[in-house]
Amino acid sequence: MRLLVVGKLSGQLAAAVKMAMAHGAKVGHVERCDQATETLRRGQGADLLMVDYDLDIRSLIAANEAERIHVPVVACGIGADPDRAAGAIRAGAKEFIPLPPEADLIAAVLAAVADDERPMISADPSMKAVVQLADQVARSEASILITGESGVGKEVMARYLHGQSRRKDRPFISVNCAAIPDNLLESELFGHEKGAFTGALARRIGKFEEADGGTLLLDEISEMDVRLQAKLLRAIQERVIDRVGGTRPVKVDIRIIATSNRDLARAVSEGTFREDLLYRLNVVNLRLPPLRERPGDIVALAEHFIKKYAAANGVPARPLSEAARRGVLSHPWRGNVRELENAMHRAVLLATGTEISEDAIRMPDGQPLGLGGAVSSGMGDTGLAARAAASADAVARAHVGQTVAQMEKTLILDTLSHCLGNRTHAASILGISIRTLRNKLNEYADEGTPIPAPQSGVAPMSGPAPGMSGAA
Repeated sequence: MRLLVVGKLSGQLAAAVKMAMAHGAKVGHVERCDQATETLRRGQGADLLMVDYDLDIRSLIAANEAERIHVPVVACGIGADPDRAAGAIRAGAKEFIPLPPEADLIAAVLAAVADDERPMISADPSMKAVVQLADQVARSEASILITGESGVGKEVMARYLHGQSRRKDRPFISVNCAAIPDNLLESELFGHEKGAFTGALARRIGKFEEADGGTLLLDEISEMDVRLQAKLLRAIQERVIDRVGGTRPVKVDIRIIATSNRDLARAVSEGTFREDLLYRLNVVNLRLPPLRERPGDIVALAEHFIKKYAAANGVPARPLSEAARRGVLSHPWRGNVRELENAMHRAVLLATGTEISEDAIRMPDGQPLGLGGAVSSGMGDTGLAARAAASADAVARAHVGQTVAQMEKTLILDTLSHCLGNRTHAASILGISIRTLRNKLNEYADEGTPIPAPQSGVAPMSGPAPGMSGAA
């Protein structure tokens, strides 16, 4: 956990720093907001900014975002003036910490930002075998490719590998290759020099240098443009990078982990992914099975998410009823662990009584779990089959008269809603690249069509299509 404190280091703020260090945080300090942005730009990364509420927090966040630096901010201040605290929250701070600080509050804020509640849960034999292989290779320097459907926990596995490696005390830096436009990804990875292109007002350290000594996760590597893959290959082979606009190579010491939800061997045959790069990345392959292939993990994960979200929402952690257990075990969970997590979050909020009943576990559209696509029990429910056939016929008739473009639009938006707005998962189901999906969504947004926002179910948002989700 890397904490950057911004403000004059008074006795009260110094006490907060000591408490953060006592909880394992590595703390840096600057006095001004522009110094904070410059520190982050130089690659001296932070997981959290703790900023004096007398400073201009809104301008700090805006300056960081202009550099595509996204680090959460918590405000702090002596006296806990309610107006200034509220102003800091309106300016973009996630939380306010009154000074003098309370040790429990400091610990809670650090824990929330660190998101330590993402353990590697493996109760099913198929997943235990993957974790065993991960333990075997974690302390090596080998590049690792983690594959599997969207939502199976590829980033969780990457963080697990880093935590078990010899680099665990060094940075873990993640880059979602699908979420960053091609023309910006090179600068994001390798950095740039001042004046390298329009808008490059200062030198910017890229993720390779920021991860120096640690681990760099290249999430959804299959979406990287083939021209940039050549530069990435050199960086992996030679352990040197060239900043955009730079005149000399820069040495880096990193361990590469990459993830993909697509068949990279097929991408090689189609000419969209370099074969030599695949060999470099795929020294060890960890394939994470979908949740439907690891039923032994379903209840264990569900119980973990129930405890997590009960604590987060200040409600009792109720156990699953027997009917609810049968329901979660029979549901196909096409969205994998991510879908299960969201369902358990809703169940925690909707549950009444002493247990979480099956009725409390609902799909994003509010339908009960049993109507959300559960696998047939094979008991020959002819009434259900007849209703399903009638529904299918009605849907087919409704499509008659529509153009192919209209059908495509309906399919894309319905799939996106089903995936809770997650672009990566939706693209996987649709069999298209995230880039193609993003272009389609931008086209629909330009027409004024509401686009489901990431991780928000079917709740729409207007305007340009939101950026790609980082969930993997």
